[in-house]
Amino acid sequence: MKKIMYGFLATFLLMSASIFPGSLAAQDVILLVPPQTDGGMPLMKALKNRQTSREFAGKDLTNQQLSNLLWAACGINRPDVKKRTAPSAMNYQETDVYVSTAKGLFLYNAEKHSLTEILKDDIRDKTGKQEFVKTAPVNLIFVADYAKMAKADEKTKEGYAMADAAFISENVYLFCASEGLATGVRAWIDKDVLGKVMKLKPNQHIILGQAVGFPAEKN
Repeated sequence: MKKIMYGFLATFLLMSASIFPGSLAAQDVILLVPPQTDGGMPLMKALKNRQTSREFAGKDLTNQQLSNLLWAACGINRPDVKKRTAPSAMNYQETDVYVSTAKGLFLYNAEKHSLTEILKDDIRDKTGKQEFVKTAPVNLIFVADYAKMAKADEKTKEGYAMADAAFISENVYLFCASEGLATGVRAWIDKDVLGKVMKLKPNQHIILGQAVGFPAEKN
């Protein structure tokens, strides 16, 4: 019964955010519906279907798909030790996943499986230099917080951050292959411009961006 009530509340909150995007105050938290962690495409078939796409339909992901996507990317899969679906060097868990949509910019909280609103503005056009980023329904931005890797030197931090973001990106690729979604990772980003728009701190570094959406219809 608790699970049903939680799911209903989470769905209502996320639907409310979709219907009334201007009603959220900065830093409001949106609970995601519980992720579906069973089913899906067999791994070998998902690997066979994995590919990069740069064309997307304008259709939005469903609330459930967004929840599943973020959990697959780097959600908590072992709650007792708070470890995730993607590996992290030294378990620093330094990589944050930001979600840029037409409704604004959000930060994914894996532990609470929620989104925190950062900006109300549509900044998708700043998440990459390619034209398709402006219309892709979801643009994920992987940001490494070097402050969480205080014991490592700068070169090691950079290597760890790049590897960990790549792990998350590949999880997204496999989820999209399984779900029939299109996705494409990229590093061609004006990181200085995007970092200022996102109001990142000096210790936060943009590593990669990744667009997700439905495949574009073929003529």
